[in-house]
Amino acid sequence: MMEEKEKPINLTAAFVVFLMITTLLVVWSLKQIDPFFQSANQAPVRVGLPVPDFTYPGLDGKKVSLSDYRGKVVFVNIWATWCPPCVEEMPSMQKLYQKLKGENFEILAVSIDSKGAKVVAPFMKKYKLTFPALLDYMGTVKRIYKTTGVPESYIIDKDGILIKKVLGPLDWSQPDILRLFRDLIQKPQASKV
Repeated sequence: MMEEKEKPINLTAAFVVFLMITTLLVVWSLKQIDPFFQSANQAPVRVGLPVPDFTYPGLDGKKVSLSDYRGKVVFVNIWATWCPPCVEEMPSMQKLYQKLKGENFEILAVSIDSKGAKVVAPFMKKYKLTFPALLDYMGTVKRIYKTTGVPESYIIDKDGILIKKVLGPLDWSQPDILRLFRDLIQKPQASKV
């Protein structure tokens, strides 16, 4: 009777299979916790629908989430210090902020500058901007909101519903824009009615 010979294990093939399984597990794990991977399956932000939440540090280092402002009208502006149209619209955003500060309103200016506070803090000081600037040095908000460029702005009502999306710069101090924000501020929150 002939003995069967043991087949040698192909170490290269075993290693490749191990790597493939490990990679799949890592990607699956990242999809559970990382906004970059989570946003890949998200639909673009649309008027009339809830906007995705985000959390970024402010210039003071404290984490700020969009959901912290539920119950307020929020103006989210995605921008960068190197963007001329962003620089152009910032003074009008400051005017809007000064007129509505203290009302049920907040501006969250999310900077996508890769150098973070190092460039954003001096920029805010130079232009005398007092509204909150958040630091997204990895640019994840671009994937979460499916932006096409900067600046992009989102007007969000008290219930977290997108009211208006604006591509490009705008003079935010115009009377009709101020009236839009005041109307939204005066409107009762649907979830509390």
